[in-house]
Amino acid sequence: MTLHKIGIVTVSDRASRGEYEDKGGPAIQDYFAEILTGEWQPVARVIPDEQRVIEKTLIELCDSEGCALVITTGGTGPAPRDVTPEATEAVCPKLMPGFGELMRKVSLEKVPTAILSRQTAGIRGKTLIVNLPGQPRAIRECLDAVMPAIPYCLELIGSGFLETDATKVQAFRPKK
Repeated sequence: MTLHKIGIVTVSDRASRGEYEDKGGPAIQDYFAEILTGEWQPVARVIPDEQRVIEKTLIELCDSEGCALVITTGGTGPAPRDVTPEATEAVCPKLMPGFGELMRKVSLEKVPTAILSRQTAGIRGKTLIVNLPGQPRAIRECLDAVMPAIPYCLELIGSGFLETDATKVQAFRPKK
């Protein structure tokens, strides 16, 4: 059985300075603890809203740490310091816009301001990077929406087989 490393990156000026409790990163970790059945290891980071720092962290998690999946939380809004999508696009040669489209669709069913969110996803080597919003409730809603496609995507890019508890998240895999 393969141990999958999952990068969990909280992008927040205040949390990185210790002025605010990081709730997004722990929400992501709790989500994966609940739905994954295979062995996995979180590789967590809390960093400021600075594009160069975000890019450096994403590159480190993909290239040095060997994470199969990197999930970010925060920095996806329209504010001047929200630059997580720009950092993701800068380090990913292949973008996966369907992830952002689906997350916005699901979020729009809950709040009209979801249209302001700029979540995206991309592939760097054998790593899928997915940008989520910062609120724990929105994190769960967005992960529930895209998680059925993530295991198959990881297989297609050569990251191995990620197993989910089918009673919680039904991962889609084409019939062979």
